[in-house]
Amino acid sequence: MIGILLETPNSAASKKKPVITALDSISESPTRRLLFPRSSKLLKHGDFQRVYKTGRRHFSGLLTAFYLPKSESGAGPRIGITVGRVLGGAVDRNRIKRRLREAARLHLAELPVAVDVVINPKKNVLKAEFVDVEQEVARAFQVIRKNMESSANNPKTAGKS
Repeated sequence: MIGILLETPNSAASKKKPVITALDSISESPTRRLLFPRSSKLLKHGDFQRVYKTGRRHFSGLLTAFYLPKSESGAGPRIGITVGRVLGGAVDRNRIKRRLREAARLHLAELPVAVDVVINPKKNVLKAEFVDVEQEVARAFQVIRKNMESSANNPKTAGKS
C-alpha cells in the first residue's frame, strides 16, 4: 500500500498523530478479486420471477436451487438469494444470506457462463456448519453445470422443468 504522510503545522509542538492516506485504488487491490461483484448478482424482481416460473430446480438438504439458462451469453452467471421470514428474524436471515453469498462466491467459477441461479435456503441452514453449507452450494452448482451441459447436447430437454 502506498501512502502519504500528511503533517499538520507545528506537528512537533502539538502532540497530534500524523494522518496517513492510502493512494492505491481498489481495482489494484489483491482483495478486489475476492468480492462478490454486482454483475454476478441477480437483483431485479422480474428476473427472480422468471427463474422461479420457467427454471428448473435442484433440491438438497439445506437449500433449493432454481436455475435458468440466460438467452444473452455476454454476461457471466448471476446468483440471487431469497430468505423468507419463516426462517427467523432479520439477524438470522441476514446471517443466512451472508453465509450463502460467501459459499456461492467461493464456487462461482464452477457455474456455466449463461445461467441465473436463485438459492432458497431451508430452515436447518442456520444451524449447519459453514463447511456443510459450502458443500451443498458446490454440489448444487455441479448439478446445475451437468444439467446445463446435458441440455445443451440434447435440445429437446432444454426447456423442460
